[in-house]
Amino acid sequence: MILDIVYLVAGLVLILVGANALTDGASALARRFGISDLVVGLTVVAFGTSTPELVISVLSAAKGNPGLAIGNIVGSNIFNILAIIGITAMVRPIVIERSVMTREVPMVLISSLVILIMGNTGLLDGESASVLSRADGLLLLMFFGIFMWYTFATAKSATPDEPVGTNAAGKGQFRPLKAVMWVIGGLAMLVVGGDRFVAGASGIASMLGISDAVIGLTIAAAGSSLPELATSIVAARKGRTSMAVGNVIGSNIFNIFFVLGTTATVHPVAFGTIGNTDLLTLTGASVMFLACGWLFGKRTITRAEGTVFALCYVAYITYLVANA
Repeated sequence: MILDIVYLVAGLVLILVGANALTDGASALARRFGISDLVVGLTVVAFGTSTPELVISVLSAAKGNPGLAIGNIVGSNIFNILAIIGITAMVRPIVIERSVMTREVPMVLISSLVILIMGNTGLLDGESASVLSRADGLLLLMFFGIFMWYTFATAKSATPDEPVGTNAAGKGQFRPLKAVMWVIGGLAMLVVGGDRFVAGASGIASMLGISDAVIGLTIAAAGSSLPELATSIVAARKGRTSMAVGNVIGSNIFNIFFVLGTTATVHPVAFGTIGNTDLLTLTGASVMFLACGWLFGKRTITRAEGTVFALCYVAYITYLVANA
């Protein structure tokens, strides 16, 4: 138990330090090469912060723990939207670019609908259980390839919304090699920190007799999503809200299309006890994200809306714990 607590604290420290280094390095590279914060958040930062989910899901599936594998992805995406967007908006209201609302955010909803449909193939086919086959995994990877092609194809027309502040400009003066080292070092700390945090949290949860599915949806999901949370909060505090929202959007798309696609391709995964309550919560969170961006606040997630998002996540976790 003591070792698990040590892992928990050490992992959190590494995650916070790594998030700061990654944000500074990525912002510097974006400024130096004329790439928008949004594109950096959708690609480099999103891929880096999704690495813990990739490792956890692939290893869990290979070791015969499908509940942890899929629960980690579904739970992480719910955490990304409700908790991270919510908390980040509470720190600083998130202004979302019009192009993001018309292109990237709908892709988050589409990815949620895809996993909802795949999670109900057993019901649709009259079978007892739903399974992500290798064919499903390859299909998800194809979606991921299309998303990446589209992102880079539109990168030239993407421009940052925020003005360059003094701090941002200073970070933009990093030499390329130094900026790359900050990104690599930040990613390394995020991966190691996320792994240690989840190891400690999972060890504590296992001692309390909690199932793999609940661990995946809660502790593993929150732990592996701490890089996204830390990166988004740090980016928002530095005024880089495009990177903050791009990180969440990119991570959600990466998690379903790339991480889950890779996991199912390596080893078919059964949904098990991950049911429609969880999948519909993810879909509902995606709809909330889209609706708040379009219908209220002129493409801004306000502090009040962020509070609602965070409270919805608390309600979902309370439900899971009460029915564990």
